[in-house]
Amino acid sequence: MGDVINLNAVRKQRERAAKEARAAENRARFGQSRLQRDLRDAEQSRAERELDRKRLSFDDPDKTPKR
Repeated sequence: MGDVINLNAVRKQRERAAKEARAAENRARFGQSRLQRDLRDAEQSRAERELDRKRLSFDDPDKTPKR
């Protein structure tokens, strides 16, 4: 036969685990200082500008690559 388990204890344990996961997500999202957020945003915008600068544009027919 199987072991007897307390369903209330299982429910509370599951709720605690969900609460901890939600807290970890909030720490990751909101746990940074203003300086860290600004630095992250600046690095991200710089990376996007760099990528856009390297992107090939074929809007102008004179600039299409020749094969």
